Amino acid sequence: MSAGNRLTALTRIGFAARGLLYIVIAVLLFRSGRSEDVGGALAELGRSGGDPLLLGMAAGFIGYGLWRLADAALDIEGHDDGAKGVRQRLAAAGSGIVYWFFAWQAFRVMSGAHAGGPSAQERASTALDLPGGPLLLILGGTALVGAGIYQLVKAYKCSFCDRLDPSIATRSSIRWIGRAGYSARGLVFMVSGYFIVRAGLDVRASEAGGMREALRWLDSPVDLMVAAGLLLFGLFSILEARFRRIHDVPFDKVASVAAEAAQA
Repeated sequence: MSAGNRLTALTRIGFAARGLLYIVIAVLLFRSGRSEDVGGALAELGRSGGDPLLLGMAAGFIGYGLWRLADAALDIEGHDDGAKGVRQRLAAAGSGIVYWFFAWQAFRVMSGAHAGGPSAQERASTALDLPGGPLLLILGGTALVGAGIYQLVKAYKCSFCDRLDPSIATRSSIRWIGRAGYSARGLVFMVSGYFIVRAGLDVRASEAGGMREALRWLDSPVDLMVAAGLLLFGLFSILEARFRRIHDVPFDKVASVAAEAAQA
């Protein structure tokens, strides 16, 4: 198996691992009213599936992250021209970094460390200690709100189907699963971003929050509706693991460019 095929296989595992995380987060909320984020979901999976499951998920996250970063650098997915294409590639880079962070969280769980790492409030406190910390939080929160709006736009346009295998991309059931999933994810992103912006404006790290805090903040029955959407997003991610068209990373081209740079 070539390096490109191995990375494609890991990327598909990454899609499936993402789906499993969202399904666990939704099930915990349905079953016990317990709001969790990725770290909490990984801890739950570690208790039920052990280190082999977490190791497989971490490998998938690393592969997924590398594929996203390669897309950002090489445009292997064929993004739009102009400013829109730049935004798409920046989003791919951000996604790659986030999923490497998920891999790091999985390794922490395997090592027995605190599952989630630093909390949203702890990360906000660290940011506030930096020069221009409040502005950094405001910008970061605004970017997360923007990412949430982008998820809602994807839900409205069904653009998430553009890269699926044509055999299922036009099925109405697939489109509505994706729409519900991306809408719920977008809402969680927007609420989390609002918390971070508020923490920056008030210069109070205690007001920051992530997915766990966003789900806690939503009143019943909205929280259960969002949980249902996250469950469907998890299901859609697993479908992507099987049916998404994934372009291979041109490792030969990367090696050639690296060799030319080394000789320059």
